[in-house]
Amino acid sequence: MRILLWHVHGSWTDAFVRGRHEYLLPVLPGGGPWGLGLAGRDWPDSVREVSLAGLDAGEVDTVVLQRPEEIEEVTACLGRRPGVDLPAVFLEHNTPKGNFPFTRHPLADQDSIPVVHVTHFNKLAWDTGWAPSLVVEHGIPDPGQLYTGELPELAVVVNEPVRRGRVTGTDLLPAFAAAAPVHVFGMKTEGLAAAAGFENARLRIRGDLKTRELHREMARCRVYVHPMRWTSLGLSLLEAMHLGMPVVALATTEATRAVPPEAGAVSTDVDELLRAARRLLANPEEARRRGVAAREAALARYSLGRFLDDWDTLLADLLPGDPGIERLEEQILVPAPERKNL
Repeated sequence: MRILLWHVHGSWTDAFVRGRHEYLLPVLPGGGPWGLGLAGRDWPDSVREVSLAGLDAGEVDTVVLQRPEEIEEVTACLGRRPGVDLPAVFLEHNTPKGNFPFTRHPLADQDSIPVVHVTHFNKLAWDTGWAPSLVVEHGIPDPGQLYTGELPELAVVVNEPVRRGRVTGTDLLPAFAAAAPVHVFGMKTEGLAAAAGFENARLRIRGDLKTRELHREMARCRVYVHPMRWTSLGLSLLEAMHLGMPVVALATTEATRAVPPEAGAVSTDVDELLRAARRLLANPEEARRRGVAAREAALARYSLGRFLDDWDTLLADLLPGDPGIERLEEQILVPAPERKNL
């Protein structure tokens, strides 16, 4: 199958393009959100950069939409409207913003394009009306059990912690830094110390590292901290669990489903999380044991193989005349009126 999708979410795309299909990524000379292409990623040869304007309409079998504006962009360039004469799904990466729990999804109350959420919490949180809505949970390539925990310190991965502030729990980091130095990995972490009130000696700004280096450096820290208040399930959390790291996480959004109690600590009580972090920092054997449990849980629920199989089933069911469409409807947990164009 030839699948058109934009490079919007690098970590999610990294898993998706490891399937058995051909993946067409729009590229523009200036890059940017509408033409990022490979962006230097070491992805399989089945991933091909294309000029959307110069792409023949017949070269595309299906499209994975990730922004509402892509519907008109595809229609204008290919002359085929997603959901009408081009099979399509809309992949929703994020938790709703604004008037939660009444936030309407941009594709609510239509029956031609299924909305696919990456977590069950997101499906629960978004109001999609009678639009077909289902979940394909994350899966990631297994980096291996790299955990050493040699540093009695904490690791956090967060992009843009200064701009996003309370959403990513930036304000909670100084409390954890009082327990141990905090290594902060991610994009646009400059200015974090001043924004969050850190003492510089307790903060290690590590920046946006390449994936292999990131995993190696994360795994040297004894505990992974997940302080996110209102984000979708961060792939960095799943990566930490795959690495064999014990996890201390806020019990928000999808974290309670992803992190079992034996993998560390999950709570909305920050003091409880701080106590757990201190205990794991002081007891490397317990930390290692809980890290093993975290890895087992991640492999069981968020394996790359399961993820790709789920997507293969979903995409095959979208093809015109495929009897598997009934299987797709069976996966949708909320009833909907008769679907005309699905």
